[in-house]
Amino acid sequence: MPDAALLAAECRAVSSGAWVRDALRRIERDVQRSADTHLVALDLPALRGVRLYLKDESTHPTGSLKHRLARSLFLFGLCNGWIREGCTIVEASSGSTAVSEAYFARMLELPFVAVMPRATSPAKVAQIEHYGGSCHFVERAADVYAEAERLARERGGHYMDQFTYAERATDWRGNNNIAESIFAQMRAEPHPEPAWIVVGAGTGGTSATIGRFIRYRGASTRLAVVDPEGSVFADYHRTRDPALKSARGSNVEGIGRPRVEPSFVPDVVDRMIRVPDAASYAALRVLERLLGRRYGGSTGTNLCGVLELACAMVARGETGALVTLACDAGDRYLDTYYDDRWLAANGHDIAPHVVRLERACAAGLWTAP
Repeated sequence: MPDAALLAAECRAVSSGAWVRDALRRIERDVQRSADTHLVALDLPALRGVRLYLKDESTHPTGSLKHRLARSLFLFGLCNGWIREGCTIVEASSGSTAVSEAYFARMLELPFVAVMPRATSPAKVAQIEHYGGSCHFVERAADVYAEAERLARERGGHYMDQFTYAERATDWRGNNNIAESIFAQMRAEPHPEPAWIVVGAGTGGTSATIGRFIRYRGASTRLAVVDPEGSVFADYHRTRDPALKSARGSNVEGIGRPRVEPSFVPDVVDRMIRVPDAASYAALRVLERLLGRRYGGSTGTNLCGVLELACAMVARGETGALVTLACDAGDRYLDTYYDDRWLAANGHDIAPHVVRLERACAAGLWTAP
């Protein structure tokens, strides 16, 4: 006669396996309902022979680049046996990843808690709550990791830990990752293989995926990572000191970190570019005039980096294409980056940077602000 406890355990395993299979099917259906994001050409005739492209990740169902990461993290957790029926999902996030994870948690009918700095934009908090998630605030950005781990342990849940798993949860060889998408969309352009791809780093997952894919494909494309004030990634790329810390952290939501994150892979990055916060915010105004659309702060940081590289190519008489990302929409930042009073109150003078960026667009010249 089979042991009753053994039979119960086998029944639970069968039930759990059925739930995981159903969860994976739900995520796959969401993938099939979603088209790829657009690759937008920026029309800047002054950049003679150099073409710029913006991959608009704000068109994902949850409005940001982090939709890709959240989907990968859920698939990774499910297939590793870490995410079970009814378990609470906990994440340390400054906003966009949490918004996307809340979306997938609701899809799978799982409770979700985002641990975030209190200074996170109210619009992102509202979006997390819209998807049924809850927000747990800490005063210091550096405290999010330990607090998220504690909450997950306390609730018997799963800490997603994007900062550790972002670079390994995504299949960097392809499977419709962002790098494969960029190269596929560039196929019919005058310069199908970009000279540069420019991204920011928050977890480091996007830069790791793109950098690895470039090498896997055997492309001559180089990867540049833009780093905002208060972030340690640029210094880490230079020194390789994993103990680096920044007391302040980044003011540009979504990129830059106060510590070296496990998912940041410096050896796939060809160049780091430091960008002042005021320049990132100025670039949003310049981009709005170019495209008639508003984007988030990290998109501004990306634009600064891609214009600097493009102007350098023009000065050397080189031709080619550069691709960067529009990471999320600007409606999340109307009360911060797009608010002149907020900029003044926080000591950000964007005027000199607007002049420099507009000169880069109109004349192909990169000068000091």
